[in-house]
Amino acid sequence: MLAPYRGYQIALIAFLSTGLSIGMSQYAFGQFATPLQAEFGWTKTQLNGALSLAFISGITGPILGKCADKYGIKIVLLISLLMISLGFLLRPTISNLWHWYLYSALVYAGFPGATQITSGKIVPLWFPKTRGRVMGAVTSGNNFGGFTMPALAASVITFSGWETAYVIFGSIMFFLAVVSYFIISESMQDIENESIRTNRNLDFIDLAKKQAAIGFGIKEALKSFRFWTISLSLMIGVLTYQGILTQLTQYLEDEGMSQNMATSCLMMIAIMGVIGKITFGRASESFTARKTLILSIFFQGVGTLILCISGNSTILWVGCFIYSLGFGAFGALISLTVVEQFGMKNIGSMMGLNAFLTSITMALGPLVAGIIHDQTGSYRNAFFGIAILFFASMFLVWISKFGKEAS
Repeated sequence: MLAPYRGYQIALIAFLSTGLSIGMSQYAFGQFATPLQAEFGWTKTQLNGALSLAFISGITGPILGKCADKYGIKIVLLISLLMISLGFLLRPTISNLWHWYLYSALVYAGFPGATQITSGKIVPLWFPKTRGRVMGAVTSGNNFGGFTMPALAASVITFSGWETAYVIFGSIMFFLAVVSYFIISESMQDIENESIRTNRNLDFIDLAKKQAAIGFGIKEALKSFRFWTISLSLMIGVLTYQGILTQLTQYLEDEGMSQNMATSCLMMIAIMGVIGKITFGRASESFTARKTLILSIFFQGVGTLILCISGNSTILWVGCFIYSLGFGAFGALISLTVVEQFGMKNIGSMMGLNAFLTSITMALGPLVAGIIHDQTGSYRNAFFGIAILFFASMFLVWISKFGKEAS
């Protein structure tokens, strides 16, 4: 029996690497908030301070991206997953607030290499004609992580404590790191050999080579109107992760939802997000990633505004549902938009630079949200401000079309 195309195995590794990293560190963050506050007496601002360490990703992103272009994504992914694993495995040893920050910094240090740099670099190579739908499938790993990791964390915390939950998280990431090293490849020769072995159409090999030769250099990108409008829009867009997602469980509970109901709402967002990624990913092949990105941000903006209307459970569910349609697609569209607008020639560096820029707002978002919560007793004002920024982000994506294309 003919073994499947190796690209599918590689896509699965990217699916798990991206999904589990985000699921454990972001979706499941709220599950640990209550037990950590109960044990150490930290405020929301102190707890959310760990999320502000996302700026570490901004420092390591360009480095990991450059290394991915120079040395290959295999070694970058291995190192990234090992850092994330260590960041989780050490958390049961926490006794002071600075321990919490240090171990969180380890996780964020590996984040760019385990998520967008990996998916952005290997998916277009192995699937140049269908990169939109495959990227949608790969980044639906975020939703898989969002569906499974909060439930896993909540169950383990209930029966064995938060320390055991973090050990399990770290062990899973260590195993994935080892497996990924033996599967990942970005060699054009491997891609061609696999295509011949599995009787695939070889036309896409020439397409992949052509795409790999097009793209901005770092200096050219920094002088480009297109680069800055897209980058600023993505800087705002990632507030959906650190400003909305990580606070959502706590916000819903503050508004009167039970913990189980709030968790199920988060799981609904994860499930609906899969549909958004697949459909928007496919749409990006026909209508461009830029146009589908605008629609994704629109749904998130509208959904977030609805969440701010009232604490009625029905309205909150409607807000979460609409938000989920755009939220799910956004993860796929980050990489697709960077590839489409900036080119593949230096994609590792472009992804790393994007990680640096988005880390600025990812660091500020949770810190500001925590301060607003501590002062007002709610995340509502923070959510409203982010919703307004989402609409500004849509405008930036729209005007980016007036900038010079990558060549």
